[in-house]
Amino acid sequence: MRYWLFKSEPSTWGWDDQIAKGDTGEEWDGVRNYQARNFMREMKLGDRGFFYHSQKEKAIVGIVEICAEAHSDSSTDDPRWECVDIKAVCPVKTPVTLDQIKSDERLSDMVLVKNSRLSVQPVSCREWAVICDMAGVIL
Repeated sequence: MRYWLFKSEPSTWGWDDQIAKGDTGEEWDGVRNYQARNFMREMKLGDRGFFYHSQKEKAIVGIVEICAEAHSDSSTDDPRWECVDIKAVCPVKTPVTLDQIKSDERLSDMVLVKNSRLSVQPVSCREWAVICDMAGVIL
């Protein structure tokens, strides 16, 4: 299993929206960055990810799972763009803020710290474990 982070503006698509989709999940559409798209192409069914609210909150608020591998993004006719579908697994007990992540030396190499603008990014097994512990999540 691999781990990922999905960034979303809560005013556009928030954690509550993701939960409302249930087990069918939702396309992670609208991504127009080649690196983020290529990461989605690497994702496999059952991979897990952090759901991150960007903008004001800047915090990990939930855990998601890949429920459909990369396919054409239905929000465009351009065949270059693909997306995965994700479903909510559980909220985190304690949201983990960007400031907390940046201040933890164990997370200093995390993509979120090094390239905070990338909307879909990998998370290492070690980073996953550290953040799950900070968030009070046992999976």
